[in-house]
Amino acid sequence: MGTLVDIRDVSVNKELSRDERIAEFVQQIKNPYHFKCGRFTVQASFSAEGATLEECIKGILR
Repeated sequence: MGTLVDIRDVSVNKELSRDERIAEFVQQIKNPYHFKCGRFTVQASFSAEGATLEECIKGILR
């Protein structure tokens, strides 16, 4: 595994089209499911059988 990219260092040109902005973001972040944000490591994963993001957020807000 290589060095994780800090998302705070990613800068996307807002003049680009939506698809071009997405491509530029992915190119810079390398892995949008595993990156750094300061001293924190962020790792996202998904499960076909787990709770949805909306359900998780509602659970946090209860």
